[in-house]
Amino acid sequence: MEKQRKIIHVDMDAFFASVEQRDFPEYRGQPLIVGGQPDKRGVVATCSYEAREFGIRSAMSSSKAYRLCPQAIIVRPRFEAYKEASDIIRSVFFEYTDLVEPLSLDEAFLDVSQNKSFDGSATLIAKDIKKSIFQKTQLTASAGVSYNKFLAKIASDMNKPDGVTVIRPQQGAIFVETLPVGKFFGVGKATEAKMKALGLHTGADLKALSLPELQQHFGKAGSYYFDICRGVDEREVVTERERKSLGSETTFETDLDSIDEMRKVLEALALEVSDSLQSKELSGQTLTLKVKYDNFEQITRSKTLSEAFVGVSDMLPVLDELLLKTEVKHRKVRLLGVTISNFFDKEDNDLWLLRQMDLFK
Repeated sequence: MEKQRKIIHVDMDAFFASVEQRDFPEYRGQPLIVGGQPDKRGVVATCSYEAREFGIRSAMSSSKAYRLCPQAIIVRPRFEAYKEASDIIRSVFFEYTDLVEPLSLDEAFLDVSQNKSFDGSATLIAKDIKKSIFQKTQLTASAGVSYNKFLAKIASDMNKPDGVTVIRPQQGAIFVETLPVGKFFGVGKATEAKMKALGLHTGADLKALSLPELQQHFGKAGSYYFDICRGVDEREVVTERERKSLGSETTFETDLDSIDEMRKVLEALALEVSDSLQSKELSGQTLTLKVKYDNFEQITRSKTLSEAFVGVSDMLPVLDELLLKTEVKHRKVRLLGVTISNFFDKEDNDLWLLRQMDLFK
């Protein structure tokens, strides 16, 4: 019998803001926003928990955040400080296991299935990791512990800040049935909206659909949803991954013949891809549009820039240009997809970080 896996997902608490409050005591206990100024079209990179009480969230415009909390302190990001803290945190992870899969500067999966510390208790290991991180950085983290990556990531967000949540094997399937689809890892805003339009609001709703039905509505992702709504996720913790592309696509129940509708879909797909790029700290130079016509003929159109695509504003003009190079004016469309490839070396995060700073001027 295969031994049960033990996965920990560690997620730092309000990471950028916590580093600022650690380094500048006058910010402690104050509503703090890390991001751009409200008069310069800035956005919120992250904010302290004191600011979140006013409804401020990451990716919100700084002007809206300022309206919600005029007394908030707004500071520009100091990426070098965050990277320094991230390196220390990552070194802590490797003290417990070599099976570490970083997702961003402030979160990672750890497989501790073979760890003999604390009699092999993943829960006690997670608590000790949190303790070590705090001792070395004076920053708090939250951890999720479970038997797969999907549930561990969900669990890490359930008891923030400075919490540990455990979802045991016998709890997983029942837990997922009650989970809103918007909380599912891998379900972006566009997919969530599509699910809700289909009357799918919880894991139990997804579980009521057969695999062919889920594949009909969500393509290749249908098999993933089929598994995770049952608490099943066989993905391993990947220590070294050379990702070659990142994309999102959707198949329509009714073929599209309106270019305006196609543009709306592409905007939603570009948003999902942009969110994924930023969460994985990736940036790529090649944008590819995928089109499948109503007769199942499939074509792609691509464009490569000297600089990287990062956000939706970078992608939309090029997607429109590529769309008009297809036959969509004369043929109905069954599927649209957006993919970014030709990535810069992920080890060289400075390019990505510097590009992001344009948002925080």
